[in-house]
Formats: sequence, C-alpha cells, structure tokens
Amino acid sequence: MTALVLKDVTKVFQDGSREIIGLHPTNFSVEPGEFVAIVGPSGSGKSTFLTIAGGLQSPSSGEVLVDGQTYSGLSEKNRSKLRFRQIGFILQSSNLIPYLTVEQQLELVNKIDRTKETDWKNQLLSELGIEHLSKKLPASLSGGERQRVAIARALYHNPSIILADEPTASLDTNRSYEVVALLAKEAKKYKKSIIMVTHDVRMVEKCDAVYEMKDGILTRKR
Repeated sequence: MTALVLKDVTKVFQDGSREIIGLHPTNFSVEPGEFVAIVGPSGSGKSTFLTIAGGLQSPSSGEVLVDGQTYSGLSEKNRSKLRFRQIGFILQSSNLIPYLTVEQQLELVNKIDRTKETDWKNQLLSELGIEHLSKKLPASLSGGERQRVAIARALYHNPSIILADEPTASLDTNRSYEVVALLAKEAKKYKKSIIMVTHDVRMVEKCDAVYEMKDGILTRKR
C-alpha cells in the first residue's frame, strides 16, 4: 500500500486582503522503502509541503492519505493520534529534550504511548552506532551524534513515514553524508517511506526520487 498520497493539495494564506499561494495544486506519492528528496531554496514552499504531509497544518483543498486512510479531513485529536503512530519527524536542530539522556529520549515514547520497553531500543541504538552514548545528555554530543539520536527517536515507534526537515543543515559535509547514508539504509532495511527536504543538492545522490519545489510548484526531476 502506498504510504503517503497527496491529491490535488493546495495551500493558500491570507495576508490582509491579499491571498498568497503557498502550494499550487500538488499530486505526490511515496512507497514503502522509498527515499525521496525535495530540494529548493528557502521560501519555495518546501516547509509548507512537509507540514501538510505531516498533518501539522491542513490543506486549503485536496486530500492527504496516510497508509490509505484519509488524513487531512480528520479532527485535530484524531489527526494527532494518527500522526504519532504513523509519522516520525527529524528536524534540523535534532530537537532533543536537553535534560533527558539518549536512552530516556526513546523511553519517553513508551511512556506517551503507554507501551512497554523492548529490545528494539538497544538494537536501534547499536545499529546507528550510538549505544555507547545511551547515558549521555544532548549537550555532550556532537552535531552528528545528536542527529543520529534524532533518527533513532523518529524510528523508535515504528512509523511508516519519516519526514526529515533539513536534517543536515547544521552539520559539516562529512557528517551530512553520513546522516543521509543512514536515512537511505533505514528506508530500505525497514521499508520506511522517508521524505527529506533540503536546500543542498549534494545530498540527493542516495535518493530514489528527487523533486524540486519552486514558488509553490512541485516538479519531479529524477
């Protein structure tokens, strides 16, 4: 089943009496195991696309489906529940909770979801090469290490979709390539649909498909 579908999705913002088109009619889909990049400059509509895909804001028109379920038409409460279970987020700044250790960042997911901790936590930390950091706080980690923890947290509750918003923007070139390689690996190994928004076209080599966003218009480039 297709993981994410946008059907004729638009977004219009009001600026006083003026309408600003943030997203022109957009059709898009991503399959399980597919790693997709969306490139474009700041202000092109990439973030608008990602927040609509992630259910953080509603489209002005059109429909969003997650794993075959209508997403955009749900109430905020039900959309929030679906978002928690089906979508993982990786942000530019890693967005870790500063007073929780690496392992506690993941354990918090269990507490919120009222689920028991399993061996999956240790397996995931080991696979991402950060098991030795499990007792560390975010402040003591490098930028690359923090992004690896952010990837672990995004994968931990086993969502079908991962949305990565400029995940390499705060990293140097070598660390950036490492993070992208990890995302590509996890997409294939666990059949996750990963959408990475980036302004850095060097980061798209390992992607299965590449789209360009320009002035709110999404175009497939590869």
